[in-house]
Amino acid sequence: MMSSFFDAVKNLKYSGAAPKACPVCGSVNLRMQGSLSGWLLPPVYSCGQCGYTGSVVLELEKDLDDEDDS
Repeated sequence: MMSSFFDAVKNLKYSGAAPKACPVCGSVNLRMQGSLSGWLLPPVYSCGQCGYTGSVVLELEKDLDDEDDS
């Protein structure tokens, strides 16, 4: 079991910060609130589309099929 975990970790590729989306409407029009958010306090995001404010957001993943086609 541990070997499969280590194999999965080896296959991970760092691709930078994942784009974030609003959990209510799915918009990527998010802004981080306040200067302490993300540094001293958990990040708080505000959606410009629906007005959602909170620290829970969706991180979008790149489709692996798109990467294979390149």
